[in-house]
Amino acid sequence: MQWTKQNEQAVYANRWFKVNLADVELPDGRHLDHFLIRLRPVAVATVVNEQNEVLLLWRHRFITDSWGWELAAGVVEDGEDVAVAAARELEEETGWRPGPLRHLMSVEPSNGLTDARHHVYWAEEGRYTGHPVDAFESDRREWVPLKLVPDIVARGEVPAATMAAALLMLHQLRLGQDNGPTPHGL
Repeated sequence: MQWTKQNEQAVYANRWFKVNLADVELPDGRHLDHFLIRLRPVAVATVVNEQNEVLLLWRHRFITDSWGWELAAGVVEDGEDVAVAAARELEEETGWRPGPLRHLMSVEPSNGLTDARHHVYWAEEGRYTGHPVDAFESDRREWVPLKLVPDIVARGEVPAATMAAALLMLHQLRLGQDNGPTPHGL
């Protein structure tokens, strides 16, 4: 049941995204016009400290008029390594420079509409470097106990799907079944 793109043309483009229109052939031979949004990769990062607290941002998203917990995130600049972008975004938005980053996951948050890929990283240590350069990105930055993650996700306090998935994965990695730390080799 594979759909086949016959062609694609740009409808609108700026430095952040492109809106394209594709002619798509369905398995039964019919054609349909399908809009899609082309986006640059997004790099996401956080730190989980020795107390199993995760560094989060509490922020408002005007598009959905919602508040919620998020991880630091931003677009990968042209030619920039994804992990370097993740570390840069974390420091710009929180004031914390991460230690060695580990890749947690890469996801396509809305692959029926966009080709966006979010690459999530985390570190077990970080160093505070000062007030965040991009402090306007969030209302506050806090260390939140990982044990609270399932509850805050269930209450809708983590509305962004990528952020919820990443936090639940970190919760499982660090606390696991017995609520104790997992080996560092994961």
